[in-house]
Amino acid sequence: MSTEENPAAAPRSLAEALRGRDDVSLAALLRSRPDLITPVPTDLTQLATRAGTRASVVRALERLDRFTLQTAQALAIASDPATYDELLGLMAGDDGDPAVSAALPHALGTLRAQALVWGGDDRLRLVRTARELLAPSPQHPSPTGLGPTVREAGAGISPGRIQEILATAGLPSTHDSVSALNALAGLFDDPEAMSALLDQAPSESVEVLERLVWGPPYGQVTADPAPRLRWLLDRGLLLPTAPGTVVLPREVALRLRAGRAHRTTEPVPPPVAAAAAHRPQLVDATAAGQAYTALATVEELLKDWHEGGPAVLRAGGLSVRDLKRTAVALDVPEPVAAFWVELAYAAGLLASDGEADERYAATPAYDEWRERPAGERWARLVTAWLAATRTPGLVGERDAKDRTLSALGPGLDRSAAPEVRHRVLALLAGLPEGAAPDAGSLLARLRWERPPRADRTGGGAPSPYARRTSAQPAEGTRGVAARAGGPGAPGYPADGASGEGGEDDLRSRLARWTLAEAEMLGVTGRGALSSHGRALIGAPPAPRHADTRTEPAGPGDKLPVHHRQTPVPPALSHAEQATAAAAAGRLLDPLLPEPLDHVLLQADLTAVAPGPLERPLADMLGVLADVESKGGATVYRFTPASVRRALDAGQSAADLHAFLTAHSRTPVPQPLAYLIDDVARRHGHLRVGAASSYVRCDDDAVLNEILADKRAAGLGLRRLAPTVLAARTDPAALLEGLRAMGFAPAAESAEGDVLIARADAYRTPPRTPPEPVPDGPPVPDDTLLAAAIRAVRAGDLASTAPRRPVAGAADTAPGELPRTTAAETLAGLQAAVLTNDTLWIGYVNAEGGASQRVIAPIRVEGGFVTAYDHTADEVRTYPLHRITGVAELAE
Repeated sequence: MSTEENPAAAPRSLAEALRGRDDVSLAALLRSRPDLITPVPTDLTQLATRAGTRASVVRALERLDRFTLQTAQALAIASDPATYDELLGLMAGDDGDPAVSAALPHALGTLRAQALVWGGDDRLRLVRTARELLAPSPQHPSPTGLGPTVREAGAGISPGRIQEILATAGLPSTHDSVSALNALAGLFDDPEAMSALLDQAPSESVEVLERLVWGPPYGQVTADPAPRLRWLLDRGLLLPTAPGTVVLPREVALRLRAGRAHRTTEPVPPPVAAAAAHRPQLVDATAAGQAYTALATVEELLKDWHEGGPAVLRAGGLSVRDLKRTAVALDVPEPVAAFWVELAYAAGLLASDGEADERYAATPAYDEWRERPAGERWARLVTAWLAATRTPGLVGERDAKDRTLSALGPGLDRSAAPEVRHRVLALLAGLPEGAAPDAGSLLARLRWERPPRADRTGGGAPSPYARRTSAQPAEGTRGVAARAGGPGAPGYPADGASGEGGEDDLRSRLARWTLAEAEMLGVTGRGALSSHGRALIGAPPAPRHADTRTEPAGPGDKLPVHHRQTPVPPALSHAEQATAAAAAGRLLDPLLPEPLDHVLLQADLTAVAPGPLERPLADMLGVLADVESKGGATVYRFTPASVRRALDAGQSAADLHAFLTAHSRTPVPQPLAYLIDDVARRHGHLRVGAASSYVRCDDDAVLNEILADKRAAGLGLRRLAPTVLAARTDPAALLEGLRAMGFAPAAESAEGDVLIARADAYRTPPRTPPEPVPDGPPVPDDTLLAAAIRAVRAGDLASTAPRRPVAGAADTAPGELPRTTAAETLAGLQAAVLTNDTLWIGYVNAEGGASQRVIAPIRVEGGFVTAYDHTADEVRTYPLHRITGVAELAE
């Protein structure tokens, strides 16, 4: 039975409306607004109160799509309560809009489900706080561009002036101002009477109305308005609100708008258009190549910091100079280097060592990560990327305190980042397979799903009329200069603005960064989502595009917009995301190139690796040669310094010859063999040790040559013996100085043995990856929801169940704890044990928290009562001295 047939069934408050919901509906509410369950409310009245608080309502409004938000804005200017037909008229206009009519029930259902609207279709009520936020006022302009009603705007007009307006408008006089304003509002609500009135208006006056009709509705006039303005003021089509300020009444604006609350309604989300089409195989191959490059880049980054990376700034983070050095080492721009550094940090592969002289280095997890298959390594990186709230794109910008944001430093967390990344990938998954999105349509879709703050608050630009009259005052007056947003304070909410242009601008930038980062990670290829990218977000296989082209479309060649796109997959839980990432890694593995066990040696002292190398081969070749160029094939160059580096690492000339012979598909060139032998022959001929330091050599002629060299002056050398020189510098500096002079010295121990200069890997202590900063309370799982709903229902039963006090007890007001004496409490509990009755009790716990409970006492002994607690749905024991009182339930 509807509320129209049974008015008594209509809820009188939001709490009563919630009380009429089933558990599934309550669970949906708590899931969409998790702040309502933190902490769990004691009953439905408290839940309704919390749902109406400003912070909670603002948060709920910010998560509405554009059409649902427009529906709430229309309800804010409608009657209170409003009917469904009135709301439909405000949304669809007098002529009606089939698309709006079809979409309005779903939007209204969303508002009801989120407890922003309650009541039946005949008595729709917007939550009071939402109405205060969205209703137009001089302090809080509405996005609808509407002003106050005639009754609100005319409240400050003198009774005599109101009667003059009635007479000029052709209405009979009344006995009081209230009835006069009602009559004037009735005139504006009557289409025929309003048309007749406007037919009499001068064209200049109609032009003023047309320029104010879509807002802002406020304007300024002089003490002696022009005739065109005087005509409107005399008939109440413009009403004064303050000295020199007038407003277009809401009823007049709606009549001029043909009943529409908004200039443009968007009942259907804009589809994401495909800008180009590629063969799915080409997309997967391109994405796989990018994924391999991503793995190689992360390894190269941490290999560069193998012995300890850059120092940590005092304020935290990486210095600008160190970021530049990293970018040069990786051969990428600085913003891209910041992305790779932040990605390694988010994946737990990189951290600070925590020492006094704090530096960045790889973590122990990096060694484990390197040994995993390529698909698993990629899955770990992209999983960390999807969940990370740190935003590398902000590196180099300034925060609210004008401090530069640095890579790995504080201030980079943006809680909206994971949601935006998932939404972008999910929308890409809605396109046909191999289709790359048009970025403009993608951003338009995201703006529809989460409207910018200007669309929520209406703080837009002034009307065209305001801009014109500000430059050209009309007829010796200032005319009606519309104020942007009305005279007063800015719209809601002021919190959440960021130093990079606000939350809304940041969301658009996050979307653009997501497209670029997904391409670098190999989640997309040529802009289209790959097959392993679809698996990463749990999306089903995409439909094949009707277009049968096998080559990419041209730069301006856009494919038809798809109105029937694949449904957007929902966000995954942490466990589901891990499973999806593992599946994506398995899909990627066959697409990655197999590691090679050979290189091609060339006569110009270079070696070409035609693909990825096996790890032992790559590590050894990285010591023996320098990387000259990267790409599909990596080119290594052998130099005297690189060969000496291999000899310092403990290799002999014979070892190097054997290594190259075993791993080259071409014969070892003679120049390379000569280079190795020549460097090996000179290697270790000089010995450096610690005195401060010393040099010894069996050939005193070599020592004479060193002493005679002017470049050795800074080393502080002096002869101790025919074959020994002492130096003031330490052994490491002496080694570098002699090598700069063209010698090939070797370090030796105190026992005279040659020291092997093998670079030991430096690792931080075990570190956990950085925790993402949550965007509000986490969404509760099904177990928590079920327990919370059970507790709320039981608490609501305790607070609303009819009850009668125990004989002799004081009367208890609704919501208060029952109060009885200790003797009355004991007697009531003992009687309930004998009669198996259920009691309502007040209870104060050890922390002083008071609550109401409905219990069925089982036994009373030793100062405790054991009872089945309906509120907690379990048997509990309560100390009698903590029970404030008891009352019997009426039924």
